[in-house]
Amino acid sequence: MQPIDPPTQPALPPPTPAAAPPKPRNRRTRLILAMVGGIMALLCLGGVGVFISFYDEATKIERKAPDAVVDSFLRAYLVNRDDKEASLFTCKSGPDLSRLDAFRTDIQSREQRFSIGIRVDWTSLQVSTDSGKTTVSTDIRRAIADGSERTTDGWRFPMVDDDGWRVCGAEPVS
Repeated sequence: MQPIDPPTQPALPPPTPAAAPPKPRNRRTRLILAMVGGIMALLCLGGVGVFISFYDEATKIERKAPDAVVDSFLRAYLVNRDDKEASLFTCKSGPDLSRLDAFRTDIQSREQRFSIGIRVDWTSLQVSTDSGKTTVSTDIRRAIADGSERTTDGWRFPMVDDDGWRVCGAEPVS
């Protein structure tokens, strides 16, 4: 009997060193990144809150003093000619502004007819209270932009304190 040769096996290449396993992320680095991200998010949200607070305060309509309300109303109605803004300072029940509207219409028609600019301003505002009714008085001045002509008219503005002071009318002083 002949000895049986063991089966020959093909030669295997020499073993190569195994690739190093990927380094696990450092838990401390992840924790620090998460904390920094969280703090940044809180700072951003806090900044938005502060911005909204400052914006709200800056755009708040002040109606604490009757003379300040009339000043804001005249600026909106006669200078800026913005009825929407002026309505923020008037009575909720509908003010009687027909005479002041005619005054403003006269200014606008003169500007168009004569191709001039008319500047409107007013003197100091006097607040008076008589029998529980508050009125603000002032002289409204109209001047041609080049200064060649100026007129002054006295006006009285009845006021009411309804969730802050509001203009309820406008009447010329005779």
